[in-house]
Amino acid sequence: MEIEAGRTGRAARPDTPVLEARGLEVHYGDDHALQPTTVDIPQKQVTAIIGPSGCGKSTFLRSINRMNDLIDVARVEGELRFRGKNVYDEDVDPVALRRRIGMVFQKPNPFPKSIRENVAYGLNVQGKEVTDEAVETALRRAALWEEVEGKLDSSGLDLSGGQQQRLCIARAIAPDPEVILMDEPASALDPIATSKVEDLIDDLAEEYTVVIVTHNMQQAARISDKTAVFLTGGELVEFGDTNEVFENPEHQAVEDYITGKFG
Repeated sequence: MEIEAGRTGRAARPDTPVLEARGLEVHYGDDHALQPTTVDIPQKQVTAIIGPSGCGKSTFLRSINRMNDLIDVARVEGELRFRGKNVYDEDVDPVALRRRIGMVFQKPNPFPKSIRENVAYGLNVQGKEVTDEAVETALRRAALWEEVEGKLDSSGLDLSGGQQQRLCIARAIAPDPEVILMDEPASALDPIATSKVEDLIDDLAEEYTVVIVTHNMQQAARISDKTAVFLTGGELVEFGDTNEVFENPEHQAVEDYITGKFG
């Protein structure tokens, strides 16, 4: 299987790191889910995380904004620095951290409230004033405004799956975070909705750092600037420019995974 790698046209940008993992590892009880991981994730680029099921992709993603704190048996070692500050330091408030590092999940999860109230929630959690302009801005950034203008008081649950996911993205970006984490955001969507979300991700990288977990290697090749490859056992095997990882991987195991011989 050949995968053509290449972004959708963003100009190359300096690899200034905004997130730095240093010997980061995660245990779930006796399960060593993430082996010691050291990697720099650059700002205002799209970094894709790929690998087979159970390889630590989502565990690494959830470590960035301390979502693993919500799992009783989780234990995190090492450091994850955001703007140079270890997010696991005792003086870091996880709730405040998640305002700066938003997250979009695999399955669209709008609240059973109106479209307006869904977006307003993202503003309320940061104590920002909820104005019509702020709601419109978030929906425009999520490429949803033209489809919902005039029905903001309708339930978010009445939207299609793809629209619901974009509403969740609008909710995540309403507080104007610096980083957006996405855990397989298009896996439950049809091809047309997936294409819209991919176009949106490309647009979001103009303003935000995007880190996306995906099982779809073609998707990773299409939308990302950098790619991290995790393989069985929670080990980060390779990280680099997407074109290089897909066209000239350094490790045989990565080539085998990309070509379908493994995983």
